[in-house]
Amino acid sequence: MSETTMKLHRAIQFSANSHKGQVRKGTDTPYIVHPLEVALILAQYNWNEDVICAGLLHDVVEDTSVTIDEIKEMFGEKVAAFVSTRTEDKNKSWEERKQHTISQVKKLETKEELLLLCADKLANLRSMKADLECLEENLFWSRFSRGKEKQKWYYSELLKELQIMENHPIYKEMQRLYCEIFKER
Repeated sequence: MSETTMKLHRAIQFSANSHKGQVRKGTDTPYIVHPLEVALILAQYNWNEDVICAGLLHDVVEDTSVTIDEIKEMFGEKVAAFVSTRTEDKNKSWEERKQHTISQVKKLETKEELLLLCADKLANLRSMKADLECLEENLFWSRFSRGKEKQKWYYSELLKELQIMENHPIYKEMQRLYCEIFKER
């Protein structure tokens, strides 16, 4: 196995072990599906191994006991830096965390950081769309700590801030799914 393949393999295993027992909000879908989808989106556009590893690991610090220092030690400084851009402070309220993410867009320094954010949100929107097709709408929105209107606000504001990416296929798919989910034109 090449060094790149080994690093990606270690990131898959580490993420799967870290998220073991976790499920997607309101479902019985193993949580690891989300980081895997983020990584696949990034791989689809031929991003390098560090960005793809960050896609696999982007929620481990936020949702488990893993620290940024552990990510740095195991996967390098670049991966840890990417992961830290996607890590929310769970001690803050939902509104504070989401507002921070929105305001952070302007502070992201590289295209890789922007695309990691986009891939994360695209994976969420894909999941929302798929679940909405299977569930009654009120039941679907009740699984979120904040309902449809707050989710709509969040994704709407993110799309506005991410307009710098408007010509990228990931952004275009995000925008299309947003319109379908929230019935916007």
